[in-house]
Amino acid sequence: MDTVGTDRHAQHDAQHDEQEDLLSELLQPLRLTGVFDSRWHVRAPWAIEGDAERSCAVLHYVVEGGCWVTTDGEPPVELRAGDLVVFPTGAAHRLSDRPGRQCVPLKAALPERHPGTSGEIVVDGSGPESRLLSAGLRYDADAATGLCTSLPRALVLDSPQVDREPLLRDTLRLLASPDRPVGPGGRIITLRAFEMALVLALRPLLRELAGTPASPPLLRHPGISRAVVTMATRFAEPWTIDCIAREVGMSRSAFTAAFRDLVGESPARYLAARRMREAGRLLAETSLPQSAVPARVGYQSAVGFHLAFRKWFGVTPGEYRAGAVGAA
Repeated sequence: MDTVGTDRHAQHDAQHDEQEDLLSELLQPLRLTGVFDSRWHVRAPWAIEGDAERSCAVLHYVVEGGCWVTTDGEPPVELRAGDLVVFPTGAAHRLSDRPGRQCVPLKAALPERHPGTSGEIVVDGSGPESRLLSAGLRYDADAATGLCTSLPRALVLDSPQVDREPLLRDTLRLLASPDRPVGPGGRIITLRAFEMALVLALRPLLRELAGTPASPPLLRHPGISRAVVTMATRFAEPWTIDCIAREVGMSRSAFTAAFRDLVGESPARYLAARRMREAGRLLAETSLPQSAVPARVGYQSAVGFHLAFRKWFGVTPGEYRAGAVGAA
């Protein structure tokens, strides 16, 4: 029996599972707070330039035809029908029927771009026609992890890659169609659909980037990535920072410095955030007795949990649950 081969296979499976857990944890807090989307009907010649956006991801999905995307310091990239480009941090960029065109500012083509509304861009040229779905996806900067700011400025999924993610493909097609939900509840459905599209797009992109020089440093650091997974999946255990550092084979000082650098906050705050998210979920979405919540999220003391929860959310656990029930 080839025990060496079996061990290697098991090790590979474990690493794959850990990477999937890491990607899930990094993408989980990425909640959208507002979306402005627009449909573009453009005929060449055309060129539109968007400024950098803060706490906002931007995506463009080519429904028909094609275009070129240009960002400063990078060669132009051609997009064809079915391709998707995502700017995770809202980097400034230009879209055009060919590189080198003089651009019209996006704020001139769409002067009002309020979250929760939609717009349309029409350019009546004499050349080939293209149709695009574009969206500015505003997210909660406090909840987003350091992964967002460490991603490349532009990430592209070509049509075959999009087709390998049927849920992403179908969601984009629905959002681009005139038949998407309207009326009562239509905007929240649209918001959550774009949120799902963003996560579905980032997941295969991150999976492809992992292990390459272009991947975010967090994905390449075995100790810190393992610590993030540990805190994500074992937050109910009575961790201290010393214990987590030992768990991943690092000294406390090196671990704390590297974690802050790669994740964007201290390990103590990251662990507290993970525990508070779960506590809020248990109070808002389950009937678990309030007295049982502290132990479920890693607190030995009910008083300590109460104080930590109130400091984090600004209300007591009881008030939080009552508010969630009232909202429902």
